Amino acid sequence: MAKPAEVNDSQFESEVLKAEMPVLVDFWAPWCGPCRMVAPIVEELAEEYGDRVKFLKMNTDDNAKTPTQYGIHAIPTLLVFKGGQQVGQVVGFRPKSDLKKVIDQALSK
Repeated sequence: MAKPAEVNDSQFESEVLKAEMPVLVDFWAPWCGPCRMVAPIVEELAEEYGDRVKFLKMNTDDNAKTPTQYGIHAIPTLLVFKGGQQVGQVVGFRPKSDLKKVIDQALSK
C-alpha cells in the first residue's frame, strides 16, 4: 500500500501549491472515526493514481494555520490542488467512487 506522506503547515506551499502534479491533501485527526475510515480508501487511490497524483495527509490537531486558511471546519476534508489552486473538495466520509470523480475532474482540467 502506498502511504500518503504527512505534510505540515511549513511544508504546505512547497509540497502542495508548488507541486508539478495535482495533489490530494487529506485533512484528518487521530481521534476522528470517519478519518480512520477514509484512510484506507485514500491509500488505495494513492496506489491507483501513483505517478499522476501526489497524496498527502495533514493532521489538523498539529497544524492549525493551513486548515484555517482553507476554511476547514469538518474532518475528514480532502482537497485537491492543481497548479497551486484548489480544484476539488470532499467533506466527510464518502465512497471511493466519489473521491475518484473529484480526482479525475482535476486530472482532466
